[in-house]
Amino acid sequence: MATNIGMMDGAYFVGRSEILAWINTTLHLNLSKVEEACSGAVHCQLMDSVHPGMVPMHKVNFDAKSEYEMIQNYKVLQDVFNKLKITKHIEVSKLVKGRPLDNLEFMQWMKRYCDSVNGGGLHSYNPVERREASKGGKEASKKSAPQQSSTKGSTAAPRPTSSHARRNSNDVASTVNPSNQSAKAPSKPSTSMAAYDEQITELKLSVDSLEKERDFYFAKLRDIEILCQTPEIEDSPIVAAIKRILYATDGDASVVTEAQAMLSLDPKEAEALSPIAEASEEKSGSETQKRKNILNTDVDAAGIITLSPRQRLTDASDVHCSGSPLMTY
Repeated sequence: MATNIGMMDGAYFVGRSEILAWINTTLHLNLSKVEEACSGAVHCQLMDSVHPGMVPMHKVNFDAKSEYEMIQNYKVLQDVFNKLKITKHIEVSKLVKGRPLDNLEFMQWMKRYCDSVNGGGLHSYNPVERREASKGGKEASKKSAPQQSSTKGSTAAPRPTSSHARRNSNDVASTVNPSNQSAKAPSKPSTSMAAYDEQITELKLSVDSLEKERDFYFAKLRDIEILCQTPEIEDSPIVAAIKRILYATDGDASVVTEAQAMLSLDPKEAEALSPIAEASEEKSGSETQKRKNILNTDVDAAGIITLSPRQRLTDASDVHCSGSPLMTY
């Protein structure tokens, strides 16, 4: 049973047409777009199809229009996940907005999970009967019923024309050809409209993918900017070069060269430009002057101590003679 599936798993490469065919066949619905299941009601019934009785279908709202009503459906789905110990994270805030890519990815995961439960067997599951207990379930079943009846009617329509052709072969050319032309005429606009819808859906998926990629790389750049603002490294040359690239304007092709030049500066010049280096130089100069003063004092003291005995006697005799009373004669 698959609960956590990597983004490179084959489940995320299943096309929209296959997903829609699987939903409509399993639940007897008539969805034309995957984002039509953004209310969460379809997801709840898909879980009910593989785990009968596990989902309280009376709490599911197939007629949910507002985000508040859709969130209630996803709460029911989350309770079922918790009971089954499924760790899949449901991005409700993205799904309720009806974005095609987000709903397609989550529905791809749903299909992968349902296929992994007992091989995807439904055990004679009756989706219409189970859906009647839900709010708006009967209306959802009625919407799918006319489509099935119209397809049956379209297959049975050619029979009267064939019997009429047997009765009168001369009228066939006059009646069948106009009908063929009238049938072919509306087929061209319908085909072109279907092609336009296909292109619009593909463009929406591309835009959603590009927005996700943009948000991803913007978050990375923001993390780098916050790191460069750390006080311990904010004044370093490498951080200055990084900031030069981050804050460069569009079309500035020389920004990389300038950043490399900032890194190749002479370290002595960088230290001379730094206020921390100037403060350290002033501090080292004052310490050097203090050391010179202490050294001079020590030299003077050492000179006095190292005088010769004759110099000491001469100095003493001078002092004695100058202070003796005999020198008065």
